[in-house]
Amino acid sequence: MPANPGVVTVAALQMPFAGSRDATLDVAEQMIRQCVSEQHAQVICLQELVGMPYPCQAEDHVNFQYAEPVDGVTVQRMQAVAAELAAVIVVPIFEKRAAGVYHNTAVVVDADGSIAGIYRKMHLPDDPLYYEKFYFTPGDLGFRPIQTRYAKLGVLICWDQWFPEAARLMALAGAEILLYPTAIGWIQSERDEFGDDQFSAWQTSMRAHAVANGLFVVAANRIGQQGDVDFWGGSFIADPNGRVIQQANHDDPATLVADCQLEQIDVVRTHWPFLRDRRIDAYQGLTQRLID
Repeated sequence: MPANPGVVTVAALQMPFAGSRDATLDVAEQMIRQCVSEQHAQVICLQELVGMPYPCQAEDHVNFQYAEPVDGVTVQRMQAVAAELAAVIVVPIFEKRAAGVYHNTAVVVDADGSIAGIYRKMHLPDDPLYYEKFYFTPGDLGFRPIQTRYAKLGVLICWDQWFPEAARLMALAGAEILLYPTAIGWIQSERDEFGDDQFSAWQTSMRAHAVANGLFVVAANRIGQQGDVDFWGGSFIADPNGRVIQQANHDDPATLVADCQLEQIDVVRTHWPFLRDRRIDAYQGLTQRLID
């Protein structure tokens, strides 16, 4: 089916770790092929650290075995799929950049199979069962959108989704769609008491980025239990008004697909002119840790 000018069909894939990298990538490839052939997806977002279990529940050097270079096995496999299907694929990996320097990275593979760009996670948590600072060096590429065949993508990763500054800088640099590969869940002992509020805060934060910046937002989260964490799924796609147009449940694999009418960005931004009314002369305090 020929592409509809001005419309980009995006997909968020939600799945568990399948026990090995190859098995997980087999599932991902099957889901990609299905959403391209049946729903004509053009931009597909995979979940954070897609081909591996989430390693950060413990500080364990054995988990560095999952790291690979940007041009490693995971990306090469997705490059072949992207080129065959003429699809853009956001491929999150545990990047081994050099001896002792590792990143939580998303590689954006363009529709011809080439690497359009990479993003290295800027905000790293260090919380119970999310000990990311042990494994990853903070990103050093800033907040730069990546131009692909179909759209200019602002790719951010998981913990980045809580920071309005990151979303705003991507928007100011021309991003049309924000994509958040994610691995977030409930600590089992906290789920009954705090679970609903935690999920609501997570989704509300990203919907607010869509509203404040007049962008489409795509969040692809994993599911399944690993150790003491229940990954809560709930992947979703929101339009520039913050309206959730597709959402998965907490437990099942899902392929969410939605059409993004890029002209809606300008419509929303002219009706809600937040970018026009920014007081850039008065925001110097944002570069300080605290204002005393």
